[in-house]
Amino acid sequence: MAIRTYRPYTPGTRTRVVTDFSEVTDRKPERSLVFSKHRRKGRNNRGVITCRHRGGGHKRLYRLVDFRRNKHGIPAKVAAIHYDPHRNARLALLFYSDGEKRYILAPAGIVIGQEVISGPKSPIDVGNALPLSAIPLGSNVHNVELYAGRGGQMARTAGASAQVMAKEGNYVALKLPSTEVRLVRRECYATVGEVGNAEIRNTSLGKAGRRRWLGRRPQVRGSVMNPCDHPHGGGEGRAPIGRSGPVTPWGKPTLGLKTRKRNKPSDKLVLRKRRRTSKRSRGGRDS
Repeated sequence: MAIRTYRPYTPGTRTRVVTDFSEVTDRKPERSLVFSKHRRKGRNNRGVITCRHRGGGHKRLYRLVDFRRNKHGIPAKVAAIHYDPHRNARLALLFYSDGEKRYILAPAGIVIGQEVISGPKSPIDVGNALPLSAIPLGSNVHNVELYAGRGGQMARTAGASAQVMAKEGNYVALKLPSTEVRLVRRECYATVGEVGNAEIRNTSLGKAGRRRWLGRRPQVRGSVMNPCDHPHGGGEGRAPIGRSGPVTPWGKPTLGLKTRKRNKPSDKLVLRKRRRTSKRSRGGRDS
């Protein structure tokens, strides 16, 4: 897979960088694995906006993805690689030997016609799903379960993978993409390899309209609002925010404030916390 740039024949193409979709082999999804899903557009059951900057965008069909990989011992062949509008990873369409069809996250390096299988005695090959206890140390895995049988919840985005660091007792230590080292039960399943389409991190939308196509509405900085609309607003010209630190539109501290509960039960499973970088050090936007 590669990325594609454009000559600046319009302002929107000057900085546009997209993936070339060379790995996508079929444009239409498998009809038995898609359904229409109502898009909430940031509103709750009363129609009140509870999440700002959502709405519009192109229609989508939701693809049913198998995050559990619970067809143990039944081999499947990769029939196609499909695009998924709901995630930045690609999907691999599997044809199982018993006739069933399922989507899985397409790992990097998977090819059409390749055979994949899940189960505790599966070979250590890309795309195969095994319990963490059966995966060798140092291996990269993705779609990792937090609770056995619930389905993969960690390392599912494009280019993501976790590394098996150590095994002790009933737990396996994983180094997650966030650099956090965490213990996971040894019976939890994970898929060997990393998620494909890693080049998505090098892409650029190029213009505001493409953001609208994705269902994202414009954001406005709080410092340019009136004081009745945002705590940062008001003043003459470019005024400072007038507080000891930045806050949300509702007065809560933001931009770097830790929001994790102090006594969260899973704290005992975290061996090393992730590195934190505040939004201000990364050039984050004013709320």
